[in-house]
Amino acid sequence: MYKKTKRYDLGYYNFIGTWAWIIHRLSGLALIFYVSLHLWVINTLTQGPEKFNNIMNFLSSPLFKYLEIGLWGIILFHAFNGVRIIIIDFFKGSFYQKKIFFILITIAFLMWATGSYILISHIN
Repeated sequence: MYKKTKRYDLGYYNFIGTWAWIIHRLSGLALIFYVSLHLWVINTLTQGPEKFNNIMNFLSSPLFKYLEIGLWGIILFHAFNGVRIIIIDFFKGSFYQKKIFFILITIAFLMWATGSYILISHIN
């Protein structure tokens, strides 16, 4: 009567929409972490200009410039996947969700590459 399934059926995770959902949630968590870190850095202004300047000197190292490139990619993915979700939910885009995903992520990747080139050109 009931079909016995495997305990861990990973076939569900082979869909584009599933991975888009997982990465969307992870990118959202990464953005929450970034906003918290940003607020903490801004809060150091209340502790005097010396402490703020020390933190800004630390954050202006080349490592953090490269992390900004990753942040730019996370922002773009989260934004364009959010647009895809809106299209699917409100405009009956579920029939074309894979095509919409690839089109929007391609646009996001092109924007990421352009922005990354600009950011890298400003690294000392």
